[in-house]
Amino acid sequence: MPASPDAAEAKDKGSIQVIDRMMSLIDALATRTDDATLKQLALDTGLHPSTTHRILAALTTAGFVERGDQGSYRLGIRLLELGNLVKSRISVREVAMPAMLRLHTTTGESVNLGIRDGDEIVYVERTSSGRSAVRVVHIVGARAALHTTATGKLFLAEDGIKKAHDYAKRTGLPGSTPASITDMRNLEREIERVHRHHVAYDIEEVEIGVRCIAAGIRDDSGALVAGLSLSTPSERFNPDWAPVIRQTAEEISRAIGYVPRR
Repeated sequence: MPASPDAAEAKDKGSIQVIDRMMSLIDALATRTDDATLKQLALDTGLHPSTTHRILAALTTAGFVERGDQGSYRLGIRLLELGNLVKSRISVREVAMPAMLRLHTTTGESVNLGIRDGDEIVYVERTSSGRSAVRVVHIVGARAALHTTATGKLFLAEDGIKKAHDYAKRTGLPGSTPASITDMRNLEREIERVHRHHVAYDIEEVEIGVRCIAAGIRDDSGALVAGLSLSTPSERFNPDWAPVIRQTAEEISRAIGYVPRR
């Protein structure tokens, strides 16, 4: 005799509840830097110790959790295997585009995705405003020097002052426009501003009449892997867009696995 609809619904709810409890235990283990005891995990999740023990046993069998010598628990290698599999299938360009389109709709301006290649930024994706006068670097595949671009300054700030000095000696800090930074003292000030505000600016430093704001995109390891920038003609430049650019970059970072440190 088939189960009644009510019985089937109750079974589904029970299964969902078990999954929720499993995830709460995995999350609790993820927040700890060392192994956790059964008692600690029960307190952290609010689960009864017997329920905690039963679910941990199932997670251990599946390889999602490992049991230590003293009866403590830690995350298992299976999670690393699955994480690496997911990471290998993630394309920053594909993940970023929906968020870039939303930012484009909000601002009406061109949105660019740039990555570092040596001493240059390469633009790998772009949404066009259809009314922008942007012509030079903000074309997919185009390149520009790190010190002249908003996204490039993010990477120089990430490197730190010592490596920025090495970059300056290596490249000579050539200018693209009269507004370009061409000396180390001004580059140091610019790097300090990036550290302070977590965004970078290009104020007509690559092309006269074009200004940009950029924020960094980080991967699951916390490494800076790309920059999201908004480029506008100077007459439409609005520094108040900086927070929404940062928020969009953070959204993309979370989508590729970045977890901000508490």
